[in-house]
Amino acid sequence: MNILVLGSGGREHALAWKLAQSPKCQQLFIAPGNAGTQLVGTNLALDPMDFKAIGALCKEENIAMVVVGPEAPLVAGLVDYFQSETALSHIQMIGPDKAAAQLEGSKRVAKEFMQKHHIPTALYQSFKKDELAQGQAFLEKMQPPYVLKADGLAAGKGVLILESLQEAKDELAAMLQGKFGAASDEVVIEEFLSGREFSVFALTDGKNYQILPVAKDYKRIGEGDTGLNTGGMGAVSPVAFADEKLMQKVEERIVKPTISGIAQAGNYYRGFVFFGLIEVKGEPYVIEYNVRLGDPETEVVLPRVKNDWVQLLKAAAQETLGGEPLEIDENFACTVMAVSEGYPESYEKGKVISGLTQIPQLQDVISFHAGTKAQNKEVVTAGGRVIAFTGLGPTKEKALQHSYKALQTICFEGITYRTDIGHDA
Repeated sequence: MNILVLGSGGREHALAWKLAQSPKCQQLFIAPGNAGTQLVGTNLALDPMDFKAIGALCKEENIAMVVVGPEAPLVAGLVDYFQSETALSHIQMIGPDKAAAQLEGSKRVAKEFMQKHHIPTALYQSFKKDELAQGQAFLEKMQPPYVLKADGLAAGKGVLILESLQEAKDELAAMLQGKFGAASDEVVIEEFLSGREFSVFALTDGKNYQILPVAKDYKRIGEGDTGLNTGGMGAVSPVAFADEKLMQKVEERIVKPTISGIAQAGNYYRGFVFFGLIEVKGEPYVIEYNVRLGDPETEVVLPRVKNDWVQLLKAAAQETLGGEPLEIDENFACTVMAVSEGYPESYEKGKVISGLTQIPQLQDVISFHAGTKAQNKEVVTAGGRVIAFTGLGPTKEKALQHSYKALQTICFEGITYRTDIGHDA
């Protein structure tokens, strides 16, 4: 079948890399893609938010499956658009419809869903623009640190964790006045949970599910998990503390009731559920849902899945996922992200990346491009997160050695990365 992947980051490169390995994949297109995805498929300069253009492409290229990488097209209703168009309705869509995508599109909706289905999460309350006084009064009842979350999509920047009550009150006012645009028209204030975070992904056909390998990502820019939050500086899989006992609790208390709740709602959901979890004294709680794969976790999860990826996604689309048990590689996968100097704040683009041609000669390492583009027969930086190197090995330490060897093989002006990924896992 012909397949289209939407998106341009490391997650999409990993998806394209995995799909291209399947004999069931005839032609693979990535829109818009990056300098790495063009090595495994055909890049097309299309905006994933331009539904009409995406639909026209699918008709022209006889696309049978669309795999949606980022959340914005899902929350905006891409799946609904395809279902409403007779000429597109036969295409297998990997992603939820607009109503189901609200699990990520609205923090309040996600919290209400968890509350309805008795899924463990932090205590919370949400406040709209005209409820500033009530919100500030609620903060006075909370213990620090204070957690403020923009209700809508804010490109990963809409969560604040603050120690000072006055600062929390001021930030609440700023958020409700438009600090994160329409995303913070409503703000969720929730209890701070202290523990160890980890990521669980389930592939679902709307009723059945398969739990993918567990991962842990590293959000902060600085060593020792300090500094500003980023889209992710690295990830590891498996995660030592996510043992059989904890994962049994995760499946029974979180995954099963979530998939059951999705089925009860009756919305279209064929794709991935991301569970952002935290372990507190041996008990798992949900921090957030995403309705797609995470980045950079995808770069360590997919290399550990032995199954034919097209077959798995096809089973999800056709509601036969229960008959497709996962085969997991026991090796460790660790990825480290090379980023532009200044990220996650202002940074320059267009820096030439050298050394990439030497990467294929290295053993047990895969490069996944994130913010790159081909320019004048060279590869240059085109984003904050530039390229991830995923090392594989029988131990976490060996896998990390492969990742860092690759990082030391390439170079671009201002290259930055953390040297402590995986050290606490």
